[in-house]
Amino acid sequence: MLAAAGIAPGEALCVALSGGVDSTVLLHILARLRGRGGFTLAAAHVHHGLSPKADAWLEACRASCDALGVAFHSFRVQVRRDDPAGPEAAARAARHAALSRVPCDWLAFGHHQDDQAETLLFRLLRGTGVRGAGAMAEVEPGAPGRLRPLLGLRRAQIVAYARERGLTWVEDESNTDERYVRNLLRHRVMPVLEEAFPAAVPVLARAGAQFREADGLLGDLARLDDAACGGTMLERAKLLLLSDERVRNLLRWRIRALGLEAPARARLVEAVRQLRAAPEQALRLPLGAVVCCTYRGRLWLEPEGGRAVPEATVWHGEAELPWGAGRVVLAGAVGEGLSRAVLDRAREVVLGPRWAGLALREGVGRPRRSFKNLCQEAGIPAWLRDGLPVLRVDGAAAWIGEIGVAAEFRCAPGEPGVVPLWRR
Repeated sequence: MLAAAGIAPGEALCVALSGGVDSTVLLHILARLRGRGGFTLAAAHVHHGLSPKADAWLEACRASCDALGVAFHSFRVQVRRDDPAGPEAAARAARHAALSRVPCDWLAFGHHQDDQAETLLFRLLRGTGVRGAGAMAEVEPGAPGRLRPLLGLRRAQIVAYARERGLTWVEDESNTDERYVRNLLRHRVMPVLEEAFPAAVPVLARAGAQFREADGLLGDLARLDDAACGGTMLERAKLLLLSDERVRNLLRWRIRALGLEAPARARLVEAVRQLRAAPEQALRLPLGAVVCCTYRGRLWLEPEGGRAVPEATVWHGEAELPWGAGRVVLAGAVGEGLSRAVLDRAREVVLGPRWAGLALREGVGRPRRSFKNLCQEAGIPAWLRDGLPVLRVDGAAAWIGEIGVAAEFRCAPGEPGVVPLWRR
């Protein structure tokens, strides 16, 4: 499995060492393989402080590493016992946050086939989708990557290996506490399942692998649909040619690409319903950690509460200026856009947000109109207005994104000009 992961000589592996039999066996196996594999080996132990034996466990892990000549890292973390997600989830989050600080290329975990079956069952009972039902993978590339070399073995095989070689390990008394859901599954549910279905554990583990394969294929489909619908800014009309299932799949994929958790299926179903019910309307649809925005035939996702007003930037003739998550391109032209001569004579040209009293005259002889009236006439929804870029020339509005150029700054026919283009 190490070869399949592409571990190169000189790469650093670190075992997540709890001191239990699984991680202890993994540590000893990798210590034996390090010479042949050419990788360096370390171990990390996270002291949660939840057990009166926690100090003894830390010292037992340190002693095991010293005996094997393995570098040892230890971390002490505080776990909120009143965490809304529960103490198990809080401890897991604190543990992974600590392990992420270890300088290594790969983190190795002692998860085995019984863990895999329990994880799949636990997630299914919580209503997970295909991705969650995939449970754990043997190899997860990343920085650092994650390895689970024992995932194909039963716990009984691991214990037998440890006893044959006279290894010692610690026992966490909380593993028998059936107030924790995973322990309840392990000690009461899984034995009943195995009595009725002797192959329950390997079958569930195999199902997890099939779910992971299906999730990978859904990701491939989402990438194809994403490209077909326009990429960064999706074309709403093309998106709505897809089935509801593919639209939801694409939105989930995009949300996860942002590093965020996908919302519940019911919320996505409602979002797609609204997209179809009002195909031309500007919408802002909350999807948990993100908002799905549609405007003028385009659709995009942005973090919930993340619509910060971009800061002003002085223009010195650059071809483009940053604006929020996008940019404003200022392209040279003839007879259109802003007069280049007017810009060159200006004392200051600034790209910034709107301001109180902002107004603009769209045509010669026409009255100046307030920013609010301009937006209403252009059909720009209120939630987009604070983010519109405004090019200010010596204090006066010369151009507003999505609205246009002010009459007094407009380029004459045949005259060199600059055309601003907002690319979100």
